[in-house]
Amino acid sequence: MTVTIEKDTTRTLTVPPKARRTSQRPVRGGKPLISYGQWWWALPAILLVLGVQYAATLTGGFFAFTNWTGLGSFEITGFDNFAKIFADPQLLGAVWNTLFLAFGSVIITNVLGLSFALAINRTLKTRYILRTLLFMPVVLSPLAVAYVWKFIFQFNGPLNGLLGAIGLESLQKTWLADPTWSIWAILITVVWQQTGFTMVIYLAGLASVPVEVEEAAALDGAGVWGRFWNVVVPAIRPSIAIATTLGLIQGLRIFDQILALTGGGPAGATETLATEVYKNAFSLGQFGFGSALALVLTVIILAFAILQQYVTRDREVGKVS
Repeated sequence: MTVTIEKDTTRTLTVPPKARRTSQRPVRGGKPLISYGQWWWALPAILLVLGVQYAATLTGGFFAFTNWTGLGSFEITGFDNFAKIFADPQLLGAVWNTLFLAFGSVIITNVLGLSFALAINRTLKTRYILRTLLFMPVVLSPLAVAYVWKFIFQFNGPLNGLLGAIGLESLQKTWLADPTWSIWAILITVVWQQTGFTMVIYLAGLASVPVEVEEAAALDGAGVWGRFWNVVVPAIRPSIAIATTLGLIQGLRIFDQILALTGGGPAGATETLATEVYKNAFSLGQFGFGSALALVLTVIILAFAILQQYVTRDREVGKVS
């Protein structure tokens, strides 16, 4: 070790090894704490998820095979609740409404979301303002959105007022009280709120598409549709998978909008599995039957989610060139 004492004078000092400071501190008690693995840092969150979600789900699955009313004792009834579900035309109608809202919302929100994302991705100067405006419905409460649209769909509301102002009085309807149009009113409400979320997912995917590749395809003579189908779609395949999966799961669980707009009416025309679970388990006191409905809904969500992931998977992964 060399130390400068004066301007033109230096001395060499020998420092004993024990007196030297090092950046590495000796580890006490064997291995450092972090070397045992990081999994236990997540143990509180894992226990919370297991206790609140999975344990509750398994408990509800057990009660699906009983006649429990939510209070007192119960008896094991086997598959009687499920046989009752598939023998009741109203419950089968609820299954159909659930699938209609799920697939209808997924298709429409993905088409609109992708269209908006393509339109405001690079070209428009006001794209940042448009992104904010289109995304705003997503952050609003579903109940608040539903009550706004309930006002719009009233017979004396803005929609019928607009139709009357442009001379289309014949199209005026009691939208939420009509068994045919009430389900479409719910679908419009859901699509209006969820399209912005889908648009953001596609904007994130479009940001990874190189502009040079699109320009090269245009120079090679590819049209707008050719560039979209052969360049853009393969690049945003992960975004398509995410948007459709989340949209499908959300569509199968639609509840707030139905409860606020129609309450399942008129005459059960807008009942879904989610509303039937709520009514049977908490309103009618048939907790076992409601749990069976919830289990059927869970199986449907799981089946369609797995099927959707299989359909939208990247088929290039795993191929050997």
